[in-house]
Amino acid sequence: MKILVPFSRIFVGILFIISGFIKLNDPLGFSYKLQEYFSAEVLNIPFLEPYALIISVLVVVFEVVLGVFLLIGYKPKFTVWSLLLMIVFFTFLTFYSAYFDKVKDCGCFGDALKLTPWESFTKDVVLLVFVLILFFGKTYITPIFKPLPTTIFALLSFIASLAFGNHVLMHLPSIDFRAYKIGDNLTKNMSTPEDAPKAIQEFTWVFNVNGEEKIIVTDGSYPTVEGDYVSVETEVIDEGYQPSILDFSIESEEEDLTDVFLAQDKLIMIVSYNLDTAEKEGLQKLKTLSEKAQSKGYTVIGLSASGKDAIANINKTYGLGFEFYLCDEKALKTVVRSNPGVLELNQGTVQQKVHWNDIDNLDL
Repeated sequence: MKILVPFSRIFVGILFIISGFIKLNDPLGFSYKLQEYFSAEVLNIPFLEPYALIISVLVVVFEVVLGVFLLIGYKPKFTVWSLLLMIVFFTFLTFYSAYFDKVKDCGCFGDALKLTPWESFTKDVVLLVFVLILFFGKTYITPIFKPLPTTIFALLSFIASLAFGNHVLMHLPSIDFRAYKIGDNLTKNMSTPEDAPKAIQEFTWVFNVNGEEKIIVTDGSYPTVEGDYVSVETEVIDEGYQPSILDFSIESEEEDLTDVFLAQDKLIMIVSYNLDTAEKEGLQKLKTLSEKAQSKGYTVIGLSASGKDAIANINKTYGLGFEFYLCDEKALKTVVRSNPGVLELNQGTVQQKVHWNDIDNLDL
């Protein structure tokens, strides 16, 4: 225990801080993941969906703080019990997601590191082992400072975590791990190279041959067999190359204009995944922004998943002089963590991206 506990303490503490910080960098993104867990299709507790953002902030702040508490040895009994309860809950959650194939990505490390459901469950099982070592060896967890400095350090970690979470919510994530970050080319991120690995699938065919069931496995071609077809099951062995952007588009009711707009030199793209829930203070800034941008030679468009009535109402209320186009709501939530948010693009490359609070900082 004298060897295992210090090692487990450092390993668990650092992992909780890293995992928590990545999610704290993007609490809005983690709240979207929580909404997915709360939905009727997964845990069937939809009454929690409106509180997903509050829960998101509390969970990730607590995760970071527990990591700090463990490393500095602050209130070992409380810290270890909290770690155990949290990891048991997450282990159950990832097992449920993996076994019933409910959620494709647990969101444990945000957009920084994607894990499959079974990878997430395995990670939590390993972490549970280390937390159990800490639980049974908590007498070996001693503070590294005297009581007063330890308490002050613990309090500062809590305040700093809350302040950082508030900052990224009022602006944008400090580190952008998504495929729409500044410097990324959206056209490139949506395309598949010619030499990219192809998906590999395995087809298991069942035929009735002379009254007996015969199973044949192929890579997709229809088997040459004298018998009656019964069924076929498909299994993906290797998904092959997947573009980092799969569901982004710019569409009118008549046509797909994605390539047209992403080819333009000076494009301002105003994003609001839902105009009914968009921040009014942000919407009030769009008229001045669009007129200023248009006077400087920019093409200005809006992107939303809202319907015609919502778009017409917003245009009338705020006197907006630009056209709104359609895009998938989930994609728009990924583009920018702000409703509304603004991007400047040059031939598909993101030059600037701002929260509605920072619209005045756009350099046109």
